[in-house]
Amino acid sequence: MHAIVIADFAELTGGAQRVAVESARALAEAGVRVTYIHSTEPTDSQLAHPAIKTVCLHLKDVWALGAAKGAALGVWNAAAAQKLRAILAPFAGAPDTIVHLHQWTRALSPAIFPVLNAAQLPLFITAHDYFLACPTGVLFRFDRAAPCELRPMSASCIGTNCDPKSYMHKAIRLLRTAAMQRNFGPGAINVIHVSDRGRETLTPLLPESWRHFRVDNPISIAKRPPLDAGMAQKSFAFIGRLTLEKGALLAAQAAAKAKVPIVFIGDGPVAPDIRAACPLAEITGWLSSDAVETLLATRVRAVVSPSLWPETGPMTVNEAHAFGLAAIVSNRCGASERVTPQSGLVIEPTVEALAGAFARLNDDEMACTMGRAAYKAYWADPPTPDAHARQLLALYTTAASAGPH
Repeated sequence: MHAIVIADFAELTGGAQRVAVESARALAEAGVRVTYIHSTEPTDSQLAHPAIKTVCLHLKDVWALGAAKGAALGVWNAAAAQKLRAILAPFAGAPDTIVHLHQWTRALSPAIFPVLNAAQLPLFITAHDYFLACPTGVLFRFDRAAPCELRPMSASCIGTNCDPKSYMHKAIRLLRTAAMQRNFGPGAINVIHVSDRGRETLTPLLPESWRHFRVDNPISIAKRPPLDAGMAQKSFAFIGRLTLEKGALLAAQAAAKAKVPIVFIGDGPVAPDIRAACPLAEITGWLSSDAVETLLATRVRAVVSPSLWPETGPMTVNEAHAFGLAAIVSNRCGASERVTPQSGLVIEPTVEALAGAFARLNDDEMACTMGRAAYKAYWADPPTPDAHARQLLALYTTAASAGPH
């Protein structure tokens, strides 16, 4: 089996990028030949494997370009299409070969979809977000700080200034989405969802002929004894990009209300608002995986993921459970599927509800009890890279025998 994995990035700068890289590595470890095509440099060391060939297109992230050029290339990057076409040409219609697309909005652009159609290979797309339907990718109205209930690309959607920056940005995103949808092609695309919530949310917004599957993101954490989550002075932790829709500011406001310590592992646009709302909050900035694990092991009693948008499935909850930490999770979030009344708290993402959850888990005994339950449940059926690769390989094999998408 030959898997052609395509993503804008080959470095671990975010959740989707991390899944693309770790999934490719897991496939290689399972005996799959992998060609990893990425837009920008650099390349993560996990892709240094005898079964993985990396191919960089040497493109620029549109966020790093000037406004006009970035907007134009974000909607249609002809150079990306030309380079990808040349790379895929030798594999067109090849047996036992599939294409797996993870990201395309930051450099590749919708221009790659005609190329993927012409390759006549089964196409899989992992829905890390909602860009297949929604112009902003999050089904969230930043003008109201609430989930969006409008049909993406409808007249109401087009007329609504929901973008986190400006309507000009929304207009560019609308053009990009329209270009993408015009070039999906007539075949059935295989969509991989990382949670049931993501699948239920996105499926009605896509063509009826498309096929849908559920495969958990791989979690690369070795089993070790569970942590002692109940030691005094341990903080709650928010891990990830500090944005409004992820609930970072909400977490700061709730921590201030509950008078509990909290550490934010990451960075993002609402960092100044977090400092204002909760002056005692600690913001570490982005840390290495080893540094995050050390912090979780020594200073954290529970992880919080209070998403305001219908997040497909942040990996931080699974990672917390793997270490033996409880989680507080928004009921809008796909990761809530992993939380039981024994292993954490699922809440409505409001300041009052989250502050109440902080107060409950500030109890050492409860934090310890829930952490042990989370650890036991996680390791009963862990989404390891090996399990992830086996599921993907089964889907790839079936699709390859059925022919092009």
